[in-house]
Amino acid sequence: QLVESGGGLVQPGGSLRLSCVASGFILDYYAVGWFRQAPGKEREGVSCISSVIGVTNYTDSVKGRFTISRDNAKNTVYLQVNSLKPEDTGVYYCAAERDRRRSCQWYEPDYDYWGQGTQVTVSS
Repeated sequence: QLVESGGGLVQPGGSLRLSCVASGFILDYYAVGWFRQAPGKEREGVSCISSVIGVTNYTDSVKGRFTISRDNAKNTVYLQVNSLKPEDTGVYYCAAERDRRRSCQWYEPDYDYWGQGTQVTVSS
């Protein structure tokens, strides 16, 4: 099971730290992707981190503003989101893909577990 938290309402330029906590399995053995779905749009991948080795990837629109990281002691992956823009608004989901070490990607059918999502709203 994956559970996201940390979303909320924030002004443009603000920051949040999203958390993705796993239970029932060791998250470090899984690549983790963060996805978001804006109102009326398809879900898109924004960031991911590979299993064990920790290779990271970001979609172009968030590079330099978002940072993905792991805390294995807490079985958690974080997404630090800074310099938020209104277009970052959406429901943010984390997902876990078993044993992808050398890279990570956002092909949704490859992911084994999904969280329920956390809402991020960027508005003044």
